[in-house]
Amino acid sequence: MTRSPDATDGRASWMPLVSLFLAQVLMSFNVAALPISLGGMVDDFGVPPTVASSTIVVYGLAVAALVMTGAKLGQRVGWVLIFRIVIVLFAGSSVLMILAPTVGWAIAGQAVAGAAAAIIVPAIVALIAENYRGSQQATAIGAIGSARAISGVSAFLIGGTLGTLVGWRPVFVIVLAFAVLVFAFSFTLRGDRGDPGIRIDLVASGLIGAAIVALTLGFNNLNGWGALRATDAAPFAVGGLSPAPLLIVGGIVLGQAFFLWTRRRMRAGRVPLIDLSIIDSPRERAAVYAMFVVVALEACVNFTIPLYIQIVQGRTPFDTSLAMMPFNLTVFLTATLVVRFYRRYPPRTIGVFGFVLTTAALVWLSFVVTNNWETIPTILGLVVFGVGQGALVTLVFNVLVTAAPPERAGDVGSLRGTTQNLASAVGTAVAGALLVSLLGVSVGRAVAEHPELPPELVAQVNLDDVNFVSNDELRAVLDGTDATDAQIEAAVAVNEESRLATLRLGLLVLAGVSALAILPASRLPRYTPEEIPDPSPR
Repeated sequence: MTRSPDATDGRASWMPLVSLFLAQVLMSFNVAALPISLGGMVDDFGVPPTVASSTIVVYGLAVAALVMTGAKLGQRVGWVLIFRIVIVLFAGSSVLMILAPTVGWAIAGQAVAGAAAAIIVPAIVALIAENYRGSQQATAIGAIGSARAISGVSAFLIGGTLGTLVGWRPVFVIVLAFAVLVFAFSFTLRGDRGDPGIRIDLVASGLIGAAIVALTLGFNNLNGWGALRATDAAPFAVGGLSPAPLLIVGGIVLGQAFFLWTRRRMRAGRVPLIDLSIIDSPRERAAVYAMFVVVALEACVNFTIPLYIQIVQGRTPFDTSLAMMPFNLTVFLTATLVVRFYRRYPPRTIGVFGFVLTTAALVWLSFVVTNNWETIPTILGLVVFGVGQGALVTLVFNVLVTAAPPERAGDVGSLRGTTQNLASAVGTAVAGALLVSLLGVSVGRAVAEHPELPPELVAQVNLDDVNFVSNDELRAVLDGTDATDAQIEAAVAVNEESRLATLRLGLLVLAGVSALAILPASRLPRYTPEEIPDPSPR
């Protein structure tokens, strides 16, 4: 792609960034709309929330599994042409969501969206690196980071309103409209033709794709199939062992095989699926680790809050949008403004401070959160978490882009897409498994200790093997038993107390993960923008 400098000051035109910004909004709006739609899909399709959340997991899985292959395909075909093609594909995915008769169709729609995003993600990075340098590049990266956040704000607000007044499907009409808009603006992009001589390493593509599929399926089914021993829901068992941990181990092995194969190919002088020189230094690897953790934490929060508000409390999607508003607005503002601090503080300082903020916010929330998300202490905790989140997402992206030469921008984009979407899928899956497991332990203990709940009643409604249900749903189940009014109220009280205890303990676990991430953040670069070495000779 050729740069289009401004005639007056020699700076590149911002028009290409408008198109790329809208493309990021398209993807992020789609992802943010999924949690808002959970309650509607549960009611519409008659499935548990963990099944409906598979739409989130499948999207992230498709992007993470295909993004490296997508980057090479973009280099071969040409970024602008392939960009337009996959925008049309994304539009088709929104049509599937709008017309889906079953949850399987919705999951398929998000699989198609993920496949399209697998090319859009590296395309955005490649086109930014080609068009902008220095402060303009940092501003462009900040704009892409803020696009994710503003999409979250608008998706939760618009999606919440539509979900409450009309239904969840019209939300994806907006996604379709965004796709049409992005396609129209894509004609402002200019780029060189692709290189037909580029060959895609199919062996590496198969290894990394299989590794990510195995890891995501393993983590996503830890609760349903069993964390160790296989449950009745498991598709198969190996000596009584659940397939979930076996898939996780298999995914790790396949990932290692991918790295070994790629390094061998690079030593032989052949074109790899991804050039691993972009993560040669400990500082760049630290940026990848930090990116994984911060995106996984964001996914956990975006799954947990809608789960509690819509499913547990039985409130509307609009209530969810209001509860998430402080967090998403804070992420948007921070992602946009954090670039102003790059000239004063090195990435290491900003990174460590960001994880300190997210850790402190999660610990605070674990103590102050109640069943009412609109309290001032809860909003304060979400705001602080949003400050740390917004700063970290933009920071680690900028570290990776500035450390690599422009011709490696597609590789940086594929690395970013793989890391972010695998982290999002794993974060959502682990959050669900963690909360359901903690809830089961909490309810089991409370049931055993409660004098109003005899074993006969527990056997009738299976209270020691529960998922997240609202109080009204629990009362409806108990009405079909011989439980007395006092026993029904006792069971509802156990449900409320156990859910809140589960939420608080889950937030503490996430705080521990955030605290551990301070270690890789402490290995981020110390340099300021004026000291950044020119990566081109590499």
